Formats: sequence, C-alpha cells, structure tokens
Amino acid sequence: MLAPEAVPEEAPVALAVVGEEVEYFNDSRGYYAKPAAEGSYPGVVMIHENRGLREEIKRAADELAAEGYRVLAVDLYKGTVMQTQEEARAYSSQYDRAVGIQNMRTATAFLRKEGAPKIASLGWCFGGAESLALSTSGENLDATVIYYGRLPEDQAVLTQLKSPVLGIFGSVDQVVPTSSVAVFESNLKNLGVPAEIYMYEGVGHAFANPSNPNFAPAETADAWGKTLAFLEQHLQ
Repeated sequence: MLAPEAVPEEAPVALAVVGEEVEYFNDSRGYYAKPAAEGSYPGVVMIHENRGLREEIKRAADELAAEGYRVLAVDLYKGTVMQTQEEARAYSSQYDRAVGIQNMRTATAFLRKEGAPKIASLGWCFGGAESLALSTSGENLDATVIYYGRLPEDQAVLTQLKSPVLGIFGSVDQVVPTSSVAVFESNLKNLGVPAEIYMYEGVGHAFANPSNPNFAPAETADAWGKTLAFLEQHLQ
C-alpha cells in the first residue's frame, strides 16, 4: 500500500469497500470507508496533509478499509482544499489546534459508535503532527502512526500518550530534522511508550507523496508495509 497520492486508481483490494461522506463534527464532512461485508472491524482516524481532504486521501481510506478497517478520513479544513503548498502554508497557519482536536475526538467517537473495538490515528505531514496531537489529548487510542509530522521536543507534552507509536521519517527532511526525531524517540523511551521509529536514508520531507519532488516510491511502499503490519499487530 502507498501513502496519499501514491495510491493508484487501479490498486487491488482485499475486501470490497463502501465509502460515503458523513457529517460527524459541526459542519465538517469526512469520508467514511469500510468493508462492504458486515463484521467487527477496528477503526482508523485518517488525517490529511496540509492541502486538505483531497481525493487521494479518500482513495487511501478506501485502500486501508480494504484491509479490514473502518476508516474515517477527517476534514480539519471544513471543505477547503488547496492546490499549491503556498496556499496550504497560508491556510494551515490559521489552523486552530484546539478545535481540530475536538474534531478528531468526535471522529474517534463516531468510529466507536460504528462498532470499532480498537482505534488508531494515522496522518501524513500536517496530519502526522495532528495524529500525535490526538493521541496526547487524553483520547484512549490503541495505536498512533506519524508520517514525518512535526514533533514536540518537550517530554512533558507526551505524558498522556498511552498507545504504541509508529514513526516514519526521512534522513534529509528539512522540516522534521533527524535531531528532532532522535529527541522524540528518546522521550518515548524515557516514558516507557512502545515505539517503532524508521528513518529512511537519503529521502526528504513528504517522500510518500508522488506530487512532491521528494517522492521515493520504493521507500513509500516499504513504509506502507510497515504501517499495515503495525496496525495489524495493535488493532486486529
């Protein structure tokens, strides 16, 4: 499996999937994907990059749902999507994290109401940072996946983090430097939080996004395989 925008339109699926837009938080409409067959499936709160809930994120939700998950791809931008990083940076600079956490916690409640016995958060870039923000908000999650999201260096911020963490990073990322990842990994160890941290050599920020010049297809595929294994270990 590939990360957002790396998900091919013709990607094979393990299970038939149904998806629909749902209004789950005030006027925010997310994309909810799940296996078509009735059953007990764990849940994933999927968090978009800084350009909003674009179609490639919805395809990623479908792809993950086909592996046997209920996936709610949240919309933290209330329907706004951006085409360029310049637009995205300007918009995300106005982002209210407190409201965003309410949004994501409501998404978690939605998945529980739908019957998910266990729940993880998963996000890329801006969404990677928000995945961690949700996990440190006091929400009771079973797993946290961070793809090259900005990381807090204050250990105290992580004290409410109870779930195991999967972190995916690039060694030449200028947004999330290796020094920040090292501090984060050390803080998790000090707090006794189980973590798998992978540093892909020679790749930069957003390497799992094929619309980005840093796109690295082999590393992206490998990282997604690790993501599926991590989710299976902690949710299934």
